Amino acid sequence: MAVFSDPFNALSNFQRALDAFRASSWLDAGPSGGGAYPPMNVFRKGDDFIIIAELPGVKKSDIEVQVKGRTLRLSGAKTVAFPEKAAVHRRERLAGRFDRAVTMPVEINPEGVKAEYRDGILALFLPRAESEKPKSIKVA
Repeated sequence: MAVFSDPFNALSNFQRALDAFRASSWLDAGPSGGGAYPPMNVFRKGDDFIIIAELPGVKKSDIEVQVKGRTLRLSGAKTVAFPEKAAVHRRERLAGRFDRAVTMPVEINPEGVKAEYRDGILALFLPRAESEKPKSIKVA
């Protein structure tokens, strides 16, 4: 004789799990609603690194970039304004603070970092620290 579990018990457990997930603060994580925000690509060009981050709707004055050692930190705020006395029918564009840190494989020279922001795209040019660059040794 085969023993089967009660399918209604499984559905009830699933419903409780969904309710707990919905009650958690996962939607309050930041503008992206979950996952890493802002999305970014990191790549190497020669000895240096470049980061391209997507920040649509974020003002240049609301972006902060910090570099210390191997870590780059990108933080700021995204605001979404509604007209006065507007009744919001659908809200998919989220707003709020974001804070993201990326650890690079080498130490970065903070004095040489350059940042450009245009059309919602942030480009960061991160030169490798001189102490991280390979040195040629002459053999005597």
